[in-house]
Parts: sequence; structure tokens; C-alpha cells
Amino acid sequence: MTTNDPRHYDIILSPVITEKATNLSEHSKVVFKVAMTATKPQIKEAVEKLFDVKVKSVNTLRRRGKMKVFKGRYGQQSDTKRAIVTLEEGQTIDVTTGL
Repeated sequence: MTTNDPRHYDIILSPVITEKATNLSEHSKVVFKVAMTATKPQIKEAVEKLFDVKVKSVNTLRRRGKMKVFKGRYGQQSDTKRAIVTLEEGQTIDVTTGL
């Protein structure tokens, strides 16, 4: 067992648990919220080290924060970056247990 680098926890912020993410898990894909500055190789290395799995590919998407009305006041939601991680055949991650 290798020691985890604390920087990996700065790259992978949290798993995304939505209906779409749950449907993707049936195709051995897992969705994570990641740091805005994280690159695909960094995300791949962090997931492989933290969860002890083999990653096939990483796709990322950036979501611009929307303007919303909160209790009659205008507000700006934060920008987010998500990573869709495709795992090798036979590999699984249980995101409900947490890190």
C-alpha cells in the first residue's frame, strides 16, 4: 500500500451523486467534483492512488456559475469543474463510503 500524497485530496473535492452520475456508474464511470486548476493527468493519478483502481480515461467539464435569486436578492453561483472518470473493466469505486 502506497502512502497517499495530501495533494490528491486537494484535487478530488467530492463525488457527485446525482441521477445522471448514478446512471453513468452502470457503465463503470464515476463523476467527481475537482479543483478548477486540476489537469486530466493529475486527476487520473489522484483517483488511482486514493481508490487503488486503474483509470482508462478522464473527461472534464467546466460549469459556469449561474445568476440566481436567493430570497429576493440576486446572487452568483460558484463556477465548478467536474471529472468523469472511466475505469478499466472490472474496477469499481463505492462513492457512498467517502474518502
